[in-house]
Amino acid sequence: MPPANPHLNRTGGCAKTEEEEAASSEEDSSSFRGSGVCKWFNVRMGFGFLSMTHREGICLDSPVDVFVHQSKLHMEGFRSLKEGEAVEFTFKRSSKGLESLRVTGTGGAPCVGSEKKPKGTQKRRSKGDR
Repeated sequence: MPPANPHLNRTGGCAKTEEEEAASSEEDSSSFRGSGVCKWFNVRMGFGFLSMTHREGICLDSPVDVFVHQSKLHMEGFRSLKEGEAVEFTFKRSSKGLESLRVTGTGGAPCVGSEKKPKGTQKRRSKGDR
């Protein structure tokens, strides 16, 4: 007899707490829509976290962190996010937690990005040149 299908007992439509998000693993292959703000973004490392306040249009009781990598940002040029920038995104559950798949500004517009740019690789001078 095959094992029971965990998807048959899904409850739908209600907002989950962060603990419930972490506990449920049945949604691995699905993607979801969320919106919120950039919690922080490290321009040098190219990643950060979004603070999701709405999932599938439903307001969450408490914000949930979603990982974001610069490669998922919809924008031209140097890709980054500004702290507090409003974003909309699709995300999935990965083995490490929630992970963004595509991130845009509000209404699908390109992200604004941070004013900060990573410092270029500076050539070190030898002690004799100082």
